[in-house]
Amino acid sequence: MVNALIIICAYLLGSIPSGLWIGKAFYKTDIREHGSGNLGATNTFRILGKKAGAIVTIIDILKGTAAVLLPLIPYFQDASVHPLLLGAIAVLGHMYPIFAGFRGGKAVATSAGVLLGYAWPLFTILAIVFLVSLKLTKMVSLASIIVSIVALIYAIVNVFINGEWELLLLIAILATFIVYRHRENIKRIKNGTEPKIKW
Repeated sequence: MVNALIIICAYLLGSIPSGLWIGKAFYKTDIREHGSGNLGATNTFRILGKKAGAIVTIIDILKGTAAVLLPLIPYFQDASVHPLLLGAIAVLGHMYPIFAGFRGGKAVATSAGVLLGYAWPLFTILAIVFLVSLKLTKMVSLASIIVSIVALIYAIVNVFINGEWELLLLIAILATFIVYRHRENIKRIKNGTEPKIKW
């Protein structure tokens, strides 16, 4: 019973549609009707501005972190579900949120939050890689894909050093999620039509 409840909690955490709720509550705007139609932080930045985008980014990151840390709650201490599985479920909830008609974000921020909660040094490295890639390419989508590849390489090397197969499996799943959710962006990158941010 406790395993089922902790899995449900992880999914519900991931399902919190911060971009949708903040847009409707403070800007009277449903961001699904504007821009890319996506509920993630990138579209929030574009439609609602820097302040709302930053808040949504932080919330989406913390959703993943909170899911990984659920076993620390006394009620869930007897659960036998691996924290990384809870993180993956939260990411699934972010992509297909029950509170927003199963139309969610592209998994990047919540995936980062999972790593923040489980392996913060890796999170720090990937945050730097993301910012450098974003600075060089000016494309959030491409920077996200680059980070996914770097994370996968790190996880593969880490298996040979520390034998953490669970981390490799999680990152492989998250990288697959991210690349799949960016498939339209990949087409636009190839065609040279992907929007670029302004610094």
